[in-house]
Amino acid sequence: MLNTIIGLKEKMSQTFVEGRRVTVTKVKVAPCVVTQVKTMEKDGYWGLQLGVGERTTKNVSKALQGHLKTIIKNNTAPRYLLEVKFDKEPQNKQNEAIKIGDTITLSDIFSLGDVINVTGISKGKGFAGAVKRWHFHGGPRTHGQSDRERAPGSIGAGTTPGRIYKGKHMAGRMGSDRVTVKNLQVVSLDDETNEMEVSGPVPGVTGAPLILKRVSKGKLEGIVEVQAAIVEGEPEAEGEVKTEGSQAVKPEEKKEEVANA
Repeated sequence: MLNTIIGLKEKMSQTFVEGRRVTVTKVKVAPCVVTQVKTMEKDGYWGLQLGVGERTTKNVSKALQGHLKTIIKNNTAPRYLLEVKFDKEPQNKQNEAIKIGDTITLSDIFSLGDVINVTGISKGKGFAGAVKRWHFHGGPRTHGQSDRERAPGSIGAGTTPGRIYKGKHMAGRMGSDRVTVKNLQVVSLDDETNEMEVSGPVPGVTGAPLILKRVSKGKLEGIVEVQAAIVEGEPEAEGEVKTEGSQAVKPEEKKEEVANA
């Protein structure tokens, strides 16, 4: 059964669950097209190569056009190609083998309240110092040490070991790493716009591709209660009995009581 799909990161927002304000990230999950199927016999593992987004074929190399020749339509090709590995042969909801050209939609995998892992490439920060990169405290501001505020400080002894250990926290390139944020929750789903809201922040810049993997099924009882409250708040039909306290009062009887008062 499929449990992974590709989405595009959008802006962050907020929503309310059980009266609590929850920070959410909107993710655009347009239908993904299967561009390649990895098999155990040919490739040594099970996997799917999924394409998402659109770009014109003039921006696609000839080699990639040949790879996507069965997918390209109306001079458009997928913008991003990402591969997802599986422990066994991936199948759709009908327990059928997935073929090249099949589409995977948001509702095929996720439902409200599912717990998911989100993988993406973090924002690139360039060459950063130790204070920004590793959250060093920095030096004191007193006694004229104006040039030590963001310095890394001592990095090791000279005689022994006479060198710097590998992995020492120092200045260097920051960001642009593959990052996975675990145990986020699906807060809302919209099949018409192919958008979903995930609790908390996710890695990457706006518009970057994300790998969304369902970890476990779940449900948000708070959202269900809010929806039920909205339904209960709708105006009653004519002649409908509305319960107040322990007594049932019809709308016309209530109007007579107000007039007599």
